[in-house]
Amino acid sequence: MTALPQGSAPGSTADESAEAEVAPEPAEGTAAGDLAVDGAEAAATDGPGTATADEPEPESPGDSETPDASAQETEPAAEAAEPGSGAGTAGATAEESESAAGSEATDAKAPEVSEAAAELAAQRELRARIEQRKAEKEAPIPAGTKLSGQAADLLAAVRAVESGEKSGAAFFGGPTPAPRRPAPAQQAAPVRPRAPEPAQAPTTSAEALASVRDVLTRGGAPEALAAQVTGALGEQAAERLGADPWQLLAVPGVRPEQADGFARALLGAECRPDDERRAAALVGWILEQAAVRGHTALTADDVRKALAARSVPDPDEAVQQAVAEGVVLVFQDGLADEPEPSEDAGDAEEAAEPAEPVEVLLGLDRYALAEESLADGLARLLNSPVRDDGSVWPEGGELVRAVAGSGLVAHTGGEAARAESAAVVTAAAAAGLRAAGAAHTADGRRRLAQLTGPLAAFTVAGLLSGEGPGRDADGALALDVLVVQDATQLDVETTAVLVESLPDGCRLVLSGDPGVLGPAGAGLVFNDLLAARVCPVVASRLPDPGPVGELVSGIGIGELNQVEAPGKEVVIVPVRDAGEAVHRCVQLLADSIPRAIGIPPEQTQVITVGHGGSAGTRALNAALKQRLNPGPGRFGGFDPADKVAYAEAPGRTVIGSVVGADAEGLRLDCAGAPVLVPKERVESTLRHGWALTAHQAVGMRWPAVVAVLPGDAAQGLSRAWVYTAFGRAERHLSVVHGVDQALPRAVAEILPAPRTTRLTPLLHGLLKTAE
Repeated sequence: MTALPQGSAPGSTADESAEAEVAPEPAEGTAAGDLAVDGAEAAATDGPGTATADEPEPESPGDSETPDASAQETEPAAEAAEPGSGAGTAGATAEESESAAGSEATDAKAPEVSEAAAELAAQRELRARIEQRKAEKEAPIPAGTKLSGQAADLLAAVRAVESGEKSGAAFFGGPTPAPRRPAPAQQAAPVRPRAPEPAQAPTTSAEALASVRDVLTRGGAPEALAAQVTGALGEQAAERLGADPWQLLAVPGVRPEQADGFARALLGAECRPDDERRAAALVGWILEQAAVRGHTALTADDVRKALAARSVPDPDEAVQQAVAEGVVLVFQDGLADEPEPSEDAGDAEEAAEPAEPVEVLLGLDRYALAEESLADGLARLLNSPVRDDGSVWPEGGELVRAVAGSGLVAHTGGEAARAESAAVVTAAAAAGLRAAGAAHTADGRRRLAQLTGPLAAFTVAGLLSGEGPGRDADGALALDVLVVQDATQLDVETTAVLVESLPDGCRLVLSGDPGVLGPAGAGLVFNDLLAARVCPVVASRLPDPGPVGELVSGIGIGELNQVEAPGKEVVIVPVRDAGEAVHRCVQLLADSIPRAIGIPPEQTQVITVGHGGSAGTRALNAALKQRLNPGPGRFGGFDPADKVAYAEAPGRTVIGSVVGADAEGLRLDCAGAPVLVPKERVESTLRHGWALTAHQAVGMRWPAVVAVLPGDAAQGLSRAWVYTAFGRAERHLSVVHGVDQALPRAVAEILPAPRTTRLTPLLHGLLKTAE
């Protein structure tokens, strides 16, 4: 009987898969480099318990773990800066924003124009006016001074509402927008955007690049940043940087202290901490970093605290100026729920105590529009009559019956539950409906295809890029039923595009495991949908099989249970330090597991907490390559037969092996599919793949997994991390255990850090209005 230690010291469990105790060896060297303004390295962080920063990894924004106690919230932040990692309308709390939206709604005469479209037009008009005013100014407006008209009213509104001096309703006296109506059964579906084309590298003239290099040189920044700067700021990048050096923060990976140094070199004595240009750039950068950590918005208080930490003298004025300048948008979701003042309110009511302060959120328009578009699309699916083409659904389980009667269904469960959601695709096809399934990763699609057949299984990215059923005349996917597995990995922007691509009457099933780590991008769509309770939710009752399944199921509810493992399905390998952890990991992968369990090294995956440190992915991959496939690394550090992790897109890592190289780049074999990595992307998107982080491994499964938990990884552990890492094993799990009591404590007590999102209140507001 083998068991995970529960309240016992690491040495209390025997290593049943290793032949003998091995003396610890010196830890593998850990690469470390100074932070440089190179676009990607600047924001890279290492694993828990380490203080090194190194080259970027190819994984997504959700793949890196951080060294502080709040590691679970900041894990995605580290990865977003690494290469390859990574909608409705914004509700404004200003009189100007509301009056613009109200004017649009009042002037719209065509009945087919929805409120969402009117609100979007109002937002665009507002932003256009803001930009026009900015262009007309001869000099920057000092924060909090020289404002008049609607801009001054906007600042006063934000201050009054946040302080509780006035109710937010006092600034929203415009006409009430018409409620959204469910789509009529026979109404033609509106034209929707087709699948996005692959991003094309923008063409930049040689003159523009030369001008940018000159400005960078004068500011003491590396000339190598020129291409990234022009990509972020456009052809006029040199002029924009010369006028506002802090716009360098728009380049991914550049940090405020580096932008400050650049500004000092360009502006000299004119460079001041209270410069409005600096404050505006910092507000945008803070919200971008929040999005990397998964937030679609931040409270105004959080933004002010972050500004204060960056030596902004007056954070309150900086926030208000950023709002007035249109750098950020302001939201007060739930404001409509406040009671309206009565018409006969007298002096007694005026003398009443002021209303409680309303939480004000700040966000970037990119995520605000995506989140509101997603909410509107989900409400549309719920309100649209579902199509059945005259067919009758066959008899099925609870999930099939729920899908037969609703346009949107959420389904929760572990690995075994994937069969239930796949059965919906089969049942829908049997009923004569156009049905398809999609998964987050290529490995997820492979497992889905085993249940539905290869013609009905896709990845979400493949579905949006043109694979599968094609599009109808209106640009919508030609589907009646779509099942999305691994729905917990859907970020708000991807989901907004997916939902907008579905026709009215299509049934959407979002199926996922709420216990795993969240998506790499901003938002927490699946969990927000569950919390909103606006659609049928079906919880699977199928347990995951075997000792590994029993162990993982207990972790999901906060219990690290002892499990019976007669076939050595779960083995604990206690270690004293990180050097011994690396040694035992190599021994397990190369010898013990193939000999005792019968699983070859290529079918075993090592999962660890972070990239840096003496037992991170870099150290483990270096040791595993030396043992399993030694070589000089003649193809850019890689040799034929090397196991590699390729970040094909933000949030999606593909595992493959090196086949060879030629003038075009490095050629891989990824589960039988040939993949070419262009030579200019090899360094930034490809790493050795014997060891991954748990964020990289989400959505994939292997016959055997070795989870490495060195002592310095304790701060990076949480229930979601342990659940995700251990759950990647199908038949065998070895735990290289050096964190003592941190493991049971993490499972029992440490939950993922919450993400600030707006989807749940938006759904409530839309559906309440429709009713």
